[in-house]
Amino acid sequence: MSTPETPEEPRSADDGTPADGTPAEGAQVSEAEAELAAQRLERERIERRKAERQGPIEAGTKLSGTAAELLAAVRAVESGEKPPATVFEEARPARRPAPEPVRRAPVVPEGSPVPAAPAEGTVGEVREVLTRGGAPAALAAPAAAALGEGSAELLREDPWQLLRVPGVRPEQADGFARALLGGDTGPGDERRGRALTVWLLEQAAPAGHTALEMAALTEALGRQGVPDPEDAVRNAVAEGDVLVFQDAIGETVGEDEEQPVRVLVGLERCALAEESLADGLARLINSAPKQGGAAEEWERAAAAAEGSAADLIRAASGHGLVLHTGGEAALAEPAALLDAAHGMGLRAWAATHSPVGRERFASRVDGPGVATVAGLLSGAEGPGRDPEGALAVDLLVVLDAPQLDVETAALLTESLPDGARLVLSGDPAVLWSVGPGRVFADLLAARACPQVASRRPDPGPLGELVSGIGVGELLQVEAPEKEVVIVPVRDAGEAVHRTVQLVADSVPRAIGVPAEETQVITPGHGGAVGTRVLNAVLKERLNPGPGRFAGFDPGDRVAWSPAPGRVLPGRVVGADAEGLRLDCAGGTVVVPRDRVEQTVRHGWALTAHQAVGSRWPAAVVVLPGDAVPALSRPWIYTAFSRADRHLSVVHGVDQALQRAVAEVPAKPRTTRLPVLLAPQVPGAGE
Repeated sequence: MSTPETPEEPRSADDGTPADGTPAEGAQVSEAEAELAAQRLERERIERRKAERQGPIEAGTKLSGTAAELLAAVRAVESGEKPPATVFEEARPARRPAPEPVRRAPVVPEGSPVPAAPAEGTVGEVREVLTRGGAPAALAAPAAAALGEGSAELLREDPWQLLRVPGVRPEQADGFARALLGGDTGPGDERRGRALTVWLLEQAAPAGHTALEMAALTEALGRQGVPDPEDAVRNAVAEGDVLVFQDAIGETVGEDEEQPVRVLVGLERCALAEESLADGLARLINSAPKQGGAAEEWERAAAAAEGSAADLIRAASGHGLVLHTGGEAALAEPAALLDAAHGMGLRAWAATHSPVGRERFASRVDGPGVATVAGLLSGAEGPGRDPEGALAVDLLVVLDAPQLDVETAALLTESLPDGARLVLSGDPAVLWSVGPGRVFADLLAARACPQVASRRPDPGPLGELVSGIGVGELLQVEAPEKEVVIVPVRDAGEAVHRTVQLVADSVPRAIGVPAEETQVITPGHGGAVGTRVLNAVLKERLNPGPGRFAGFDPGDRVAWSPAPGRVLPGRVVGADAEGLRLDCAGGTVVVPRDRVEQTVRHGWALTAHQAVGSRWPAAVVVLPGDAVPALSRPWIYTAFSRADRHLSVVHGVDQALQRAVAEVPAKPRTTRLPVLLAPQVPGAGE
């Protein structure tokens, strides 16, 4: 990094801080609704094949004590402010015709994203049970939605099923069970063990695990006070709550020797998605793609390209699956591939992780053909689907590939027609997906298909700095134009003060990047220098106002989360009876009143996970002293690489930054994709 240096001292500094429209009957389907429908349809197909193989929360302002804490915990998880408790360190189905895609500004659907809202009678019965057990009555609707028909009776018989409501923790479910069952309960209750087994696996999924080793799961159950963890897992398997797998370890042994195995336990949804993904990838790898152009045309296109772009075009010409790695500058290579495919008459499309990434990549491509992954799957963007339900593409390039979790990746591969090509492109050094799996990293390690590594480095001091971090070195880079600036701070208060100075004054004046094009990135939401504190002081300084609509005013920068794990930066443009109106990457979004609290947050400051897939002219990365446990090489690489022209680092972690870059890699994730892929793809893993 550059020598510690402070930008020109600003003259002053101040402090800074996500509304109900339901689509009318007969209205077009919104993007979020279409995406949910597409996912449900695809999961039905996955489950059908598996079978063939095997033969809105109320305010709650009057609550206090445990009930209030329980409701607050649920709200925190639903809103995205607080992730679920981290317990762990980190024959082809027939396709149905799909409707023509809908392309209009999405309106967020009202209420919870479930197929149908629970009946009022069911909610009332659940409310009665919850009240009797001392739980907030406001949890009745989410509990009824999570547990389905007969949920009240289920809670009476098994109070620990309350753990299926997002945000509820074991100690809260234990208190609810004691209130309902009295002395007929204890830590060793079989129902408690089964429910905790499922709960632990649900907590492991956002941490990236598609399954857990039996030893890790039983150890976690022991920490929850389950006296016989192995028996609890066996009961959960017997009841069909979870699945157990025995994956072979190492090379195949002789007939008289016993093959070592790894025993894993996982949720059915993750297992089905991972198996479907392995099947879809094997289909692409093992089948010859439709040329869509003569071999001579592909070779001419490759010869006209430069360096590794030519390698990528040649690899895609003859293979159904290709992996491409590189940084921001390397995006020129998939752009060259897309242009070449268009020139040969192929139905070629690219998909990015975010609308911001879509706009950035579209500027590199001649003509149309760029969508977001969510828009492509929902039909709100892209080419639509053919009469058999497959995406109408010959070539699909998926950018930001490290952000693909197993469920999204399975939906994509299952949606591709026979003979299509899939190119997964991305920077392997960034943070992985916020959902289960490490699809891109697993495929790179499996070496089951061609891999093209870009030889095009990101330019300038920023490119040099980020490239060094990627290989574990924190370099001292020369930054004559103040491309990289280090701002040392002593404590949290100074970190907040200097961050506001940088965004509001120093960076606009010394670098020429206005505040609205500067993004603050910090390790977490809570704490003295988390997103909540920074957004509050930045709002006060940059867009003060009364927050007439659920704390928001026109001009506020926001982060909208239409679905768990998806964050879209935007700006408030207004509010009316329908809800809060946002501008997200040039598209208008209407967030209904009752969804604002759960899905919209101020967005001057984001976490690195929220920022991945987007870039800004300038970034201010804040590293307060209490951030040390959250720092890792992928986190630092991701945060620092969000800046195009200028990076300021508010540095309060001393030598911990260099240690994290050199010594703290990505946390391991337990996945089954390599094991599932190996028998289907010759040479995988060699």
